[in-house]
Amino acid sequence: MSRLYALTAGALAVAMLGAIATFVYMGRGDDPYAACRQGQIAGSGDIGGAFELVNGAGETVTNADVITKPSLLYFGYTFCPDVCPLDVSRNAAAIDVLAERGYDVQPVFISIDPERDTPEVVGEFAEVMHPEMVGLTGSPEQVKTASQAYRTYYRKQESDDPDYYLVDHSTFSYLVMPEDGFVDFFRRELTPEQMADRVGCFLDAAS
Repeated sequence: MSRLYALTAGALAVAMLGAIATFVYMGRGDDPYAACRQGQIAGSGDIGGAFELVNGAGETVTNADVITKPSLLYFGYTFCPDVCPLDVSRNAAAIDVLAERGYDVQPVFISIDPERDTPEVVGEFAEVMHPEMVGLTGSPEQVKTASQAYRTYYRKQESDDPDYYLVDHSTFSYLVMPEDGFVDFFRRELTPEQMADRVGCFLDAAS
């Protein structure tokens, strides 16, 4: 059964990536980030947008409150046994590499498991992963809205134990600028240095 879930999640992730790929920026000559993008996938105003979530302090915040500087967003959950910790750690390491190069980028973790990920839980998780990381959660409706804005996928697996279950989800990281919103996404295969290189290109292009 777990294999079936994995195959289904994989197929949906591929389908989602294909949907994102359809948002190709036709006026590449007018795109200040064209040289930083890889392949034919480009940023689009249809990815990203407004959200309202709850931070680790229990405060309701909006995207405008959170995205005050270039940010790397990742959608996951704290109970995730392997993928999320590795991806979030990679993002945190990339943030440190960028800092060493003189760039100020904020890591953001958005939970897709609002049943277990309370504000306190995501706050503690974010603090452990990186001192600058912002942890966000919310009601199921708030989380769904944020996920849909970034076209992410998640699905709670069935379990006999209401406290012990896994959540299938997409694993992209999103670079978001305060002025331009979403500009690109990154796959989990990138190393911290590779991610820092690509993010740095966008930041240089924006300056």
